[in-house]
Amino acid sequence: MRRTGWILVLLLLIVYFAAPFLGLQHSAATPSAEATATPAPSPTAVPESQPYRAVWVSYLEWQQVDFSSAQSFTADISTMLDNIAALGATVVLAQVRPFGDALYPSNYYPFSHLCTGVQGQDPGFDPLALLMQAAHARGLQLEAWINPYRLQSGNFPLLCAQSPALTHPEWTKTTANGLYLDPANADVRTFIADAVADLCRNYPLDGIHFDDYFYPTTDTAFDADDYAAAGTSLSLADWRRENVNALMTLCYQTAHQYGVRFGAAPVGDPDRSYAEQYSDAALWLAQGGYVDYLMPQLYWGQAYTKNGSTAQSLGQLAARWAALPRADGVTLAIGLGAYRIGDGDGSNTPGEWATGHALADQLAALNTLGIASCGLYRYDSLFNNTAYPALAAAERESLAHSWQITAYSADNRP
Repeated sequence: MRRTGWILVLLLLIVYFAAPFLGLQHSAATPSAEATATPAPSPTAVPESQPYRAVWVSYLEWQQVDFSSAQSFTADISTMLDNIAALGATVVLAQVRPFGDALYPSNYYPFSHLCTGVQGQDPGFDPLALLMQAAHARGLQLEAWINPYRLQSGNFPLLCAQSPALTHPEWTKTTANGLYLDPANADVRTFIADAVADLCRNYPLDGIHFDDYFYPTTDTAFDADDYAAAGTSLSLADWRRENVNALMTLCYQTAHQYGVRFGAAPVGDPDRSYAEQYSDAALWLAQGGYVDYLMPQLYWGQAYTKNGSTAQSLGQLAARWAALPRADGVTLAIGLGAYRIGDGDGSNTPGEWATGHALADQLAALNTLGIASCGLYRYDSLFNNTAYPALAAAERESLAHSWQITAYSADNRP
């Protein structure tokens, strides 16, 4: 038996070392595709490793950035991202598709006019790729902020031949304020979702973010032809809400195919969101399958009063959102209006936005409601505020102090 065992060992060694010459492969060197496939990570409403503290970077900020070369662009965004990280924020909401155009090479949209001054003109580099790399190098997450329907605001920007408005004019609707993709058109929904897939497939995004640009008007003439053709028993308002719901579900599913979270920032008043923009945000919060997080824009102060009413104050609106049913896995965040610094919010009781700590106080108030996730609109209001530089600096200091205290408390919980 001992001699037989040694013979078997010798044979196995011969086969092992001769395998490369015999065209055989070692199983350890070539695992199966099934074994090597990396499953897409499950999207999470709020990253478990860090709090969700976002700063919006809009097309207004991009107008101040130098796109003349990759080096100039990198220098400008480096300063921007350093500032955001130093503040204690963790997420950048970067507007990469503001007017049916893109700050990246796209199979669906032309290059944005923001890159060169002319829509459709290639800047010679990929701004989003550089932005992603720079954000992740600083430990910041980056979400692609998309305006799903808007193509023009008034007559701005001038459209190029590759704009969806010109390649598919049958997809568009016009209002007194601009040009939009038709929310009722199923082909439009597919187009928007396919473009979301294109983004998620080509960039290591942390999220896809929609803002509050949903239905652009309440005018019944806007889509009267679509409504008549639908032959639906739904009211016009309910039919419009179903059109938006269909887009949200489709884009949520698309983002999740790539392990990317999907969120939206509706207007702060839930009644206006429902009745004027046909966004059933309460439904999205209450049921799975629409969003991973909802961040209504509550751009009024705690002391906001109008004609004796405090209904639009931060506290009142935040309490309304916090009281709504919330599905497992859906996070409620709140967007705060940094752009109100100095100028105020039109309240009959002014002064709150001139304290230098309005935003930090608002964060503290939200924490009492159990809302820890937030966004600040927008970057320039905090870091390039030429009208109120001292106030903006004081707000930054208060925010950074607040977030450092919060981080310390979280790290030292029993």
